[in-house]
Amino acid sequence: MALVIGTLYRPEVLELIKDPVERSTWIDSLAVAAAAFARYKAGLTTSEIAEELGRSETTIRSHLTQKTKAGKLIAETYEKIKKGELKLLVPFIKAPITGVEGELETLRKELEKLRVHARTLEQQLEDLKQENEKLKALLKEKEVELENSKKEKESLVKERDELAKKINSIFEEIKRIKQVISDTLTALDRLTTS
Repeated sequence: MALVIGTLYRPEVLELIKDPVERSTWIDSLAVAAAAFARYKAGLTTSEIAEELGRSETTIRSHLTQKTKAGKLIAETYEKIKKGELKLLVPFIKAPITGVEGELETLRKELEKLRVHARTLEQQLEDLKQENEKLKALLKEKEVELENSKKEKESLVKERDELAKKINSIFEEIKRIKQVISDTLTALDRLTTS
């Protein structure tokens, strides 16, 4: 807005827009050039600017490289504002645009916001680190429990196998005792019948 207004009130531009036929073309060209220039200074690429403004990349590039009269005028106005040679009072903004001082104040406020945000992120990071440490400790605890469970399982399996051997051994002994009893009964039968 400052670039357009600052440029429109330059004597040579006022002369150019006196002609009603040329006026709309000039105002449109200045608006596109100013919008492209502001977005370029904000870090957008030529293709992004072209997409946002609905103009071709060639048109945007021509304004930015000051190949167009509108681009050249907007760039000159920007330099005047930057050097503090041109001070505008824009009623929509409620504060004078004071070149470098205004930009510095805006940047200071933005920097403070970023510092607050950085502190918030640092605190969140610290909280996450603490949570991570708690989870590591819990995981280690569970690993120990799992290891103990494995050892207990191995011990129970060994105990089961030993019991199975004992049971088999007892069955074999019972079988042998049954055979001895059977043999003894048969021998007794023979003795009593003879």
